[in-house]
Amino acid sequence: MKTLIVTAHPDQDSLTAGVARLLQEALHGTVGRTEPAELADLAAEGFDPRFGIADRDHYRGDAEVPADVAREQRRLDEADHLVLVFPVYWWSMPALLKGWIDRVFVNGWAFDIDPAGGTRRNLGRLMVHLLPVAGDALGTYERHGYEQALRTQIEHGIVDYCGAQRGAVAFVHESEGDDTVARQTAVEDAVGRVVRAVRGTGR
Repeated sequence: MKTLIVTAHPDQDSLTAGVARLLQEALHGTVGRTEPAELADLAAEGFDPRFGIADRDHYRGDAEVPADVAREQRRLDEADHLVLVFPVYWWSMPALLKGWIDRVFVNGWAFDIDPAGGTRRNLGRLMVHLLPVAGDALGTYERHGYEQALRTQIEHGIVDYCGAQRGAVAFVHESEGDDTVARQTAVEDAVGRVVRAVRGTGR
């Protein structure tokens, strides 16, 4: 099985970037258990998240899929698992990652709309995991329903719509707190949960 880890943060020294690298290392394994894991750093790679006229023309059936989008789709075609590692901005994902989804998870690839037969969902082979890095505490998320709101948007609105499988959701809370030991424990727990889900040993 192959895993594609997609992350979106402009700072290579950020906690988010570090978590993505740690996850990749963990999936590569140490004791005879190795899963291929590719890390796609959208900021470092310069992916353009703007849904432009070329995307619109493709959506309308007037043009081929843009070349940069086709490359991302090929990456995903080779993957069994997709892990989105991202900082939580306004209870959602950053614009860079949302733009990647807007441009890549399009009709004709992620799904097809048949006027006679309805929507055909094409990503049933793919399991999608979420690893959000959040500034607030777990209690804050529980009181205000932030986690459920985020999960509804991404899991139901994107994953389910494309027919993909829901995987692990592993938050790192209080990412900007002063307790470095607690933060490291949270990171290790989140990474471990995703690794176990990818390996099929629990979520």
